[in-house]
Amino acid sequence: MTGLKKMDGTASKHSPAHTLLAAAALALAALGASAAAQAHSPAPCLTRHSAAAACASGSGAPRCPQPTSVHAPCARLQRVPAHPQQQHFEWLNPTTWPVLPVPYIAVGPNSGTTVGVIPTILHTNSKNQITRIIAPDITHNPYFGLGIDARIFEYPSLNTQWSIVASMQQRVQSSFDALWQTGLLRETHWTTTLEADYDRSGTPRFYGFGNNSLRINQTNYTKQQMFVRAKIGYNFNREWQLAYTFEARKVKVTAGTLRGIPSITQRFVDLLGLGTTHELLNRVSLTYDTRNNIVIPTSGMDVVVYGGVASRNVSIDDSLFTEAGADGRFYWSPTPTLTVATHFDLRYEPTAHNVPFWGLSSLGGDASAIGGSQPLRGYGTARFYDRNAFVANIELRQTVLSLNTLSTHIMIQVTPFFDTGRVFHNYSTSPFTHLHNVFGVGFRGIAPPSVVGYVDIGDGSEGIAVFTGINYPF
Repeated sequence: MTGLKKMDGTASKHSPAHTLLAAAALALAALGASAAAQAHSPAPCLTRHSAAAACASGSGAPRCPQPTSVHAPCARLQRVPAHPQQQHFEWLNPTTWPVLPVPYIAVGPNSGTTVGVIPTILHTNSKNQITRIIAPDITHNPYFGLGIDARIFEYPSLNTQWSIVASMQQRVQSSFDALWQTGLLRETHWTTTLEADYDRSGTPRFYGFGNNSLRINQTNYTKQQMFVRAKIGYNFNREWQLAYTFEARKVKVTAGTLRGIPSITQRFVDLLGLGTTHELLNRVSLTYDTRNNIVIPTSGMDVVVYGGVASRNVSIDDSLFTEAGADGRFYWSPTPTLTVATHFDLRYEPTAHNVPFWGLSSLGGDASAIGGSQPLRGYGTARFYDRNAFVANIELRQTVLSLNTLSTHIMIQVTPFFDTGRVFHNYSTSPFTHLHNVFGVGFRGIAPPSVVGYVDIGDGSEGIAVFTGINYPF
């Protein structure tokens, strides 16, 4: 999910109504926001048993588990079959309704304002923690018309989860994603992730290459991609993992469809990446992870170093590019209600052979992906492209409200944040100069152990951008 920009390419100054509606919906939609997820939900929390075992083994974890307080972000999810919460139905009490009609409002710099309703069915266990989410919806977007979505998120145990998400809109856009993960707690030697995805989107933008690409050069294109991805990680212990990722991708870039924005095929006629490109990616990564919680961390760190090669077919000689990078996330809680979260990412492409533009490093948007686009929340997704990129982020996650409602526990956070970063072409260029800076504030609704819904409002050099969705940006 991304947000709203004017059709002339300038950043839209959002009305208070949009922002207030989205922020007010968080308290109610912290649960329903899961339904609006791309199917990349992170793992449930670590068990107290796992954390205690790590401390006992002297693994170097930064802090042994403490007794759970009312502000603790996560409690252990019991291994019991999912079942709807049993309670008396009352029309005037929405917490007793079998189907919860969650209002859906999504805004962002590329996709416009999408509104709708998500009739959400939540299954919880005996501790009122979510074990299953069933959430179809009907929405409307000014660019693409009416849309329907079908979603199911299943948490059969702490260690395994799967999801299926499908959507279709009147014009241009459609998608399907299936995801299965197991070994998430790293209590055994192997962690496995399998994913198959199809996506056709009419929202992407391209402005040209480089850190100083001009807003006036904005173009639109339609991106259709299919990929299968497999990631297999060997866990030396809870903290250390060595993983191999294989991804086969087919990407087709065609003319844009948005009125008032030039098509990429008109302004960048010789651009590498137009038409159809096949990509096979092989990546190896080493991870050191001491976070006390995978979804809602309040202490510890998660550091990944990786390298990979992408080619047009099975022959490495037909390579598109090589990649090398590092990504670090650090969490510290000076008080029970405040978490200081910091993040950095540095990615290089040491070699490049006729790389499609979408295969380069990029900055912009509201989420961080290893080897992918990095968050710069005053700009749309992938606003800046070049071979190399650096980004740093910090945010103060302050809990201002904690309550029991809708058959579960919800926390509301206010989160001031700062993002900075740049793209660059030459290795000799300093990644710490000529940075794009973004100041902003976020509002988050959290339903432990696995749901985080957010509204993030960032102000960059091109104006204000608003993002809504699920999961922390890092």
